[in-house]
Amino acid sequence: AFSVGANDVANSFGTAVGSGVVTLRQACILASIFETTGSVLLGAKVGETIRKGIIDVNLYNGTVETLMAGEVSAMVGSAVWQLIASFLRLPISGTHCIVGSTIGFSLVAIGT
Repeated sequence: AFSVGANDVANSFGTAVGSGVVTLRQACILASIFETTGSVLLGAKVGETIRKGIIDVNLYNGTVETLMAGEVSAMVGSAVWQLIASFLRLPISGTHCIVGSTIGFSLVAIGT
């Protein structure tokens, strides 16, 4: 959550803070409110899209442990990459990170 929030805030408020429209403090307050609201209101929809629209979880019926290990690996890998990218000031997409890693582990685990 920390890495996703840091990256989203940098992408969303970087130009506003850089141009002086909002202060860094105001950006942090606004981001705290709207990042939390967005995750509460839309988080389930995003999770459902990843669960149903990216990979077919029914293919993992006999190997639930593989699915769980893959999802945890995708989350950890995505979090680490987002922290590195935020530290290096690279504008990346957290959604692309998690979708790409989910597709990647599924290709490795069960193939195309």
